Amino acid sequence: MRRLWLIFPLLLLCAAAPDPGQGPGPALGQVTMLPVPRFVSLRSDQVNFRAGPGFQYPVNWVYQRDGLPVEIIGEFDVWRQLLAPDGGTGWVHEATLRARRSFYVTATQAVLRADPTPSAGVVAYLNQGVSGALLRCDGGSDFCKVSTGHETGYLARADFWGTFPGEAVK
Repeated sequence: MRRLWLIFPLLLLCAAAPDPGQGPGPALGQVTMLPVPRFVSLRSDQVNFRAGPGFQYPVNWVYQRDGLPVEIIGEFDVWRQLLAPDGGTGWVHEATLRARRSFYVTATQAVLRADPTPSAGVVAYLNQGVSGALLRCDGGSDFCKVSTGHETGYLARADFWGTFPGEAVK
């Protein structure tokens, strides 16, 4: 059941406001003091996305994908408001998340390359929906080093979800 009208007001009330003295860049979460928004991943293969920050709120979505990258867009106590790759939003308990970075292929078919250049040799073709570990992204680079299954290589940022444009991931 999708109740987006419940989610949007909570986003406005619970998202961290930027500190006027902070300058440009992401705001810091009021609870963790970490950047918001930021990417994390789901800790298990069954995570309930709730309509609000608490167990009393109904479950609107259940994501069944361990390691799925999600974007934290709000914080309230032990609850994190998330955006999933398919556009679903909801609140989850912090215990269902981990800081490990991952990726989710959004292109119909992405090319995993041997080097971070468009002309590098092909390691594998990844279909839409494939996910794996995000190992490294150099700031400003169009490619990130990823691993999925038994394959490791470089994936164009334009072909996956899990990083911000130009973001460095170590």
